[in-house]
Amino acid sequence: MTIGASGTEGYSENAESLVMAWRNLSFEEVHRPIVHLLPTIPSNVLDIGAGIGTDAAALAAMGHNVVAVEPVDEFRAAGMELHQSQKIEWLDDSLPELVIVRSTKVTFGLVMLTAVWMHLDEDERRRAMPNVCSLLGDGGPLIMSLRHGPIPPGRACLMSRRRRRSGSFVVRVYCQYWRREPNLRNKRIVTTVSAGRG
Repeated sequence: MTIGASGTEGYSENAESLVMAWRNLSFEEVHRPIVHLLPTIPSNVLDIGAGIGTDAAALAAMGHNVVAVEPVDEFRAAGMELHQSQKIEWLDDSLPELVIVRSTKVTFGLVMLTAVWMHLDEDERRRAMPNVCSLLGDGGPLIMSLRHGPIPPGRACLMSRRRRRSGSFVVRVYCQYWRREPNLRNKRIVTTVSAGRG
């Protein structure tokens, strides 16, 4: 596991039950609201917080080359076993720095952050957003889902309840970053709210 990876508290301890639960989720079911935003031609895709690889496998099946970033060893191992594909490269890396991914100098036509962002504190989000957006090619979407609902015991969720309910956190963060960070221009940022996963 990436040492000190933010937001991974409680996941290793509950990995077995989470792997079983997540195997019942389908990409189409979870991402129905954003499927029309996915690249229609084969692209490089970055899946940050890939879990057991459900999204990575679906995107690879669409013809994309996927870099699946997962800092929790148990999830990464399960994903590698469940979804054996030459189109998926698994990395032990994490936000906010994404040191390994950024060292490759590859840019991506799509970045997915599914049920990850809410695990970062405010300072980590400030550091992470420019790093994530620097990996996006021009016009490439960053698609992010946030957990909405009760937080399981032992897991970190660093957004306030008010902000998680209202969604105002998302708008405020992007407006702040958009003004300050030139590398956010020509990027599309899409957010969805998830009731369960993460």
